[in-house]
Amino acid sequence: MDQDSYCTAEGELLEAVSRITTFSTTSLSDEEQNQPKAAISCQMRRENPEKEDLQDSSTSLSSNSSMTTKELQEYWRNEKRQCRQVKLLFEIPSTRIVEHHFSKYVMYKIIILQTGSFDSNKSVIERRYSDFEKLHRNLLEDFSEEMEDVTFPKKTLTGNFTEEIINERKLAFKDYLRLLYSMEYIRRSKKFIDFLTRAELREAYGCLRGGQYTKALEILLGVIGLQERLMRGNPVSIVPTLCAIVVCHKDLENPASAFEYGEKALSCLRVHTSHRYYIPLLDTMITLAYELGKDFLSLQEKLEEWKAKKDPIRVFTLKELAVQEYVQ
Repeated sequence: MDQDSYCTAEGELLEAVSRITTFSTTSLSDEEQNQPKAAISCQMRRENPEKEDLQDSSTSLSSNSSMTTKELQEYWRNEKRQCRQVKLLFEIPSTRIVEHHFSKYVMYKIIILQTGSFDSNKSVIERRYSDFEKLHRNLLEDFSEEMEDVTFPKKTLTGNFTEEIINERKLAFKDYLRLLYSMEYIRRSKKFIDFLTRAELREAYGCLRGGQYTKALEILLGVIGLQERLMRGNPVSIVPTLCAIVVCHKDLENPASAFEYGEKALSCLRVHTSHRYYIPLLDTMITLAYELGKDFLSLQEKLEEWKAKKDPIRVFTLKELAVQEYVQ
């Protein structure tokens, strides 16, 4: 990552903190507003209290022109150890007001895309204020220390549906998500990932159980790209979604596409042959390979090898496993 990218990443996060803090403290007293806020530069630096403050950092950045090449290289090596590139970008371009009988709330459209290159597979989800609020409470339970410098947009007694408040919250929630994602333990946590994917997965599996395979597939294909980015270090966790996509393609009579996603799922389970999806997936892949005229004998050998090592047990089909996911 070059110098401009680091400066941009650091500047964007600092601007994010500034906007969140300003918005969430509008109802505080002057004394509270004047209290110093902890600086955040690419990530929380509470664990390194001896590091220079933001002013010193800015001064150091501005003095780069007087450094030698060797000094510059050492400087950016140190920066790399302290900062990380924000690989996902969160945007909230629009909102809509929803009214249901006695209920009225604002839905925020969140676009999630990868930074650093053109991303044609952006993910789009919608969340309301109460969803963000629940996420914040849940994260405080597990990450109270990491979250102590992260502020949350407060509720207002009136004016929640005015254009001014909605626009302020759009900016605040965008910055809030970016700050959460900048903290490694939080962005890898189940609670953060569930916030971004669970609602869509529940809807998709509901459609799958109802036989609405086209709609289920559309939702699952939208979720899997985001899951792959969020769970890059834990590929096994995306196997259920990949297998649900296989089921949908198979029931929609798209064997080639089903086989493609099945291969992805098998690659994730290469060293996890005891996983509950492994044998049902192998069995389905044998059927698909035979139908497509592909090599099914090697898959059959793996299945027979597994059966020889295990006691006879009741094995669910891939579809039977898929329809059990996200059952309330």
